Amino acid sequence: MLRRTLPKNVTLVGLRQDRMLNEAFGTGDPLKLMRLFGITAQTAMRYVSAACPERTAKLPR
Repeated sequence: MLRRTLPKNVTLVGLRQDRMLNEAFGTGDPLKLMRLFGITAQTAMRYVSAACPERTAKLPR
């Protein structure tokens, strides 16, 4: 039913990804993303890194 109401170029997966990225922008907390969306730590960190690159530590080379 929901798929019929969405525009042709919008997918449910795309909506979920957009929601996760929006939450990452808002909180920057990977643990919250993991609990809220049921994703792995690695996936949560990818969203936080994309949303808040200044919050993610980079090791010196």
